Amino acid sequence: MGKSSILQEAYVFLLFSGALSFIASASPSSAEKLPEQYGGLKGYISMNVSKPPSDFRYGVSFYSSVWPLLKTPLDSFQIGLPATWIIPDNTDFKEPLCPPGTFARDNWPERGPYYRDVFQTIEGGLGFWASTQFGSPTPKYRINGTPDGYNHQISSPGFGFGDPNPLPANIMGIAQLSNRILLPPDGFTFKKGANGEVLGNAWMALPLMSGDVPSQNPPTGDQCWTLFFNAANFKGPVAFWIPRIWSMLSAGYPVIDGRGLDARPAIMAGGAMEFNTVPYFQNHDDAGNTYARIPEILFPVDKSGRTTLMEDVRTYSKEALWDSVQSMMEGKIKPTGKFNSFYSWSPALTANRINFRQGSENLPIHGIGDIVQTEVFGKPSSRTFGLEWKTPGSTGIFPEYYKQVGEEMEVIPANQVPESTQLQSQQFQPSGKGKSYECPADSTSVWWTPGPKRGPYHAKLTDGSVVTYYWYRFVDQPSLQHLHLNEKQKEDLQARFERIQSAWKTKTDYIPPLAHGKLVSIDPALIVKPPKGLEIGYVPIVAQQTQK
Repeated sequence: MGKSSILQEAYVFLLFSGALSFIASASPSSAEKLPEQYGGLKGYISMNVSKPPSDFRYGVSFYSSVWPLLKTPLDSFQIGLPATWIIPDNTDFKEPLCPPGTFARDNWPERGPYYRDVFQTIEGGLGFWASTQFGSPTPKYRINGTPDGYNHQISSPGFGFGDPNPLPANIMGIAQLSNRILLPPDGFTFKKGANGEVLGNAWMALPLMSGDVPSQNPPTGDQCWTLFFNAANFKGPVAFWIPRIWSMLSAGYPVIDGRGLDARPAIMAGGAMEFNTVPYFQNHDDAGNTYARIPEILFPVDKSGRTTLMEDVRTYSKEALWDSVQSMMEGKIKPTGKFNSFYSWSPALTANRINFRQGSENLPIHGIGDIVQTEVFGKPSSRTFGLEWKTPGSTGIFPEYYKQVGEEMEVIPANQVPESTQLQSQQFQPSGKGKSYECPADSTSVWWTPGPKRGPYHAKLTDGSVVTYYWYRFVDQPSLQHLHLNEKQKEDLQARFERIQSAWKTKTDYIPPLAHGKLVSIDPALIVKPPKGLEIGYVPIVAQQTQK
C-alpha cells in the first residue's frame, strides 16, 4: 500500500472517530492539527515538441531554470522542474518490448501492447523528490533511467533512484567520465541563492566504448548516452550510460535484440514540470463547505511578467559530435568536443494548457488560468517555454487556497477562507533527516576489487550532507567491473578515456551557448581537482553520502 493510501485511510478514521464532536461544533479548537494529505496538485505544466527528422535523434540539449519552489524543504514533496524523457525509437516495432517478469509488463497493462514508453528511459533532471534523503530549498539535478521496464531505476555510478542501498554490480549502468565534478547519489546541488538562473544540459549518443564483448550475449550496440552540463563554473561531459546495461534485457528474450538505447536512435518526449506529490490540508467551514490549502509554491518572474522554464531546445544528428569523437578514438584528431550546431534541429514548441486536479476524488481545479498561463515566446531560432502571469507586478506565487464548488475546486484568495477552517494556521511537515548512502564494506566487492588508487576525501554540500569519495583509475571504477574486460580491452578503453580527458576542458562551450539569461553555478563543493599524480586517467567516485 502506498504512503498516500495509508494517510488517506488514517484521515477517514480520524473523521469517523471525531464525528460527534465535529457535528457539535464545526469549528475545530484552536489547538487542532489537521491531518496532512497528499494530492494537493496533480498534473503537468508542459509543452509538446515537434517530431525531429529521422537523422536528428542522436542527442538533445536544452536550458532549464533553477529556483527554490519552497521557502523551506517539506516532507514528501515532489515536483520535477522542466525536463524531458528520452526513449528508444521503436515506433516501427509491433511486439511487446517488455518481457514478462518486468514491473511494467506485469503491472501496467494500460501501457501495452508494446510498452514503448516504459521499456527503457533516460529521465530525471532538475526537481524536488519525495525520495530525496537530504532536503534542500534549492532543486537538485538527478540522473534517472530504467534499462529493464522499471525493475530498476539507476541514478548514479553506484546507486539507484530513491533507494540509498547500493546497486548490485550487474545493475550498475552509469560510468563517471569527468575528473572535475562529483556525482552524488542524492543529486547535484547548486550554489546557495540560485533563483532563476539556468542550467544547460544535454544527452548525446557517443562512441566512447565498444558495445560488444567477445563471447558474451546478447549483442550490444556502441551508443554511450553522455550527460553534458553548461553551468557558470563547470562545462563539459559528466558521465555516460554503459551500452551493455540496455542490451541485458534481451537475454532470454531475443525478440528485442537491438531495440534498446545502446543501438536505436531516440525520441525526446516533450518538456514538462510533473506535479507528483504535493501535500495539502482540507477542512469545512461552519456551513459545511470544503476548503483546501497547498504549500506556497514560488516562481521567479522577470520584468515582463514572465517565468522562463525551458529554452533553446535542440536535437542533433551524428555529425554534430559522434563523427569527430569516433575520429579521436581512432587517434586521428583531437576535437574540442564542441557540438556542431549546424547539425542541430530546433523543434517547434507548443504550450499545453495548465490542467490540475486535487484530492482523492481528482476534482479538476478551476481558475488557475486567470492568474497564470503557459506560453511560448522568444525568437523562432531560440524559443522559450514558460509562464505568463496575468497580474502586473506579480511575485510569482502559485494559488494556495481552494474551495469546492460542485465537482470542481475553485481558486480563491486567502481573505476568502473562513477562520473556522483553521487552514491558514496549519504548518506543513518539514523534511527530516534521511538515510545515508553507503557502498558495501566487503573487500571482495567491485568497490574494493580492484579498488581505488587514493582516498577517502570529503566534501560538504549545500544541502548539509557530506560526501565521501575516492579516486579510481577510469577502467577500475566499480560500474565497469561487471563487463569483465580483459587486459587488452581495459587498456584500449583507458587510452580512449585519457584522450578525452586531455582534450576536453571545463571552460569550453560544448552545448551551444545560452541565447539570453544567466548560467547557474553548481555547488562549489562538487567541483574538484585531481590529486597530484592523478591528473589524467582517474575519476572521483562517491562511495558515501551522509547527514553531518
